[in-house]
Amino acid sequence: MSFMDKFRSAAQKASIQANAFAQQTSRTINEQAASARAGFSLPKECDKAAKILSAFLADPDHPDSALNSIPKAVLQNAKGLAVFSVVKAGFVWSGKLGSGVVIARLPDGSWSAPSCIGTGAVGFGLQIGADITEFVIVMNSEDAVKAFAHAGNLTIGGSLSAAAGPIGTGGAINAAIRDPAPLFTYSRSKGLFAGISLEGTVLVERKETNKDFYGQPIPAVDLLTGKVPAPEAASAMYEVVEAAEMVDESGVPQQSYVPDTAVQGQQGQGGVAGYDLSGGAALGSTTTATPAAGATTASGAEANKPIFDA
Repeated sequence: MSFMDKFRSAAQKASIQANAFAQQTSRTINEQAASARAGFSLPKECDKAAKILSAFLADPDHPDSALNSIPKAVLQNAKGLAVFSVVKAGFVWSGKLGSGVVIARLPDGSWSAPSCIGTGAVGFGLQIGADITEFVIVMNSEDAVKAFAHAGNLTIGGSLSAAAGPIGTGGAINAAIRDPAPLFTYSRSKGLFAGISLEGTVLVERKETNKDFYGQPIPAVDLLTGKVPAPEAASAMYEVVEAAEMVDESGVPQQSYVPDTAVQGQQGQGGVAGYDLSGGAALGSTTTATPAAGATTASGAEANKPIFDA
């Protein structure tokens, strides 16, 4: 067999294997999507949100955990929280499916009843295998909450700019929240903080899921403004947030990581910033943000098309 014949044979085998892998990946994505939709319920999403928040927020029993957590001051200043996870899988063609909840701060300082949210996209890019990423979006303004509550959806980096949020303790955190970007974004992948752009991501109200739990159609605006009592099903989530707001930081060193885009005055309208702590970067008094390796952006290799409509 000549060299060219061997080359053609190898190429044909590679093509067959690639096609088979792509078909299997497509089936996997469809199965995961169907499974996610079938298991989508408000109590399950609240339990998941409690676990996600436990990984992002300081543990009262271990105050030093505040050094690598969403700051207590950021949480206390928050007007709303969106907590969700996204499953991404594919080979060349990729798919993303995410779900979670949104809650808002009420005038008395308590948290509202949760509204279920979803997000999803199909795209084209060099994505092989599957990955799960967890996200927390801190809404720093009433406008951010109203944007979701009244419209039933929120586009990250659209009319409201977003930035990677600060981490840690100390005066630098307080400075960062004096004039913050409307949205702070935090993400974790494989247990590590990761800078992953949410540019263009649309969070959509899951009306049917809310209806299934509350027993009748209730718009997000009613849930997020306190017209519906907070349900017992969300108690674990509330407990995690309230405990983190009470962490005693008096004996914790003042160390922080503040991305230079966290302040609204340093952030262009509609932008989204990311950062990467997965490399073990030391938390100094204030460190400068660097884009995360492999972070996707709207101008990157992958272009995503939302599949959930508002």
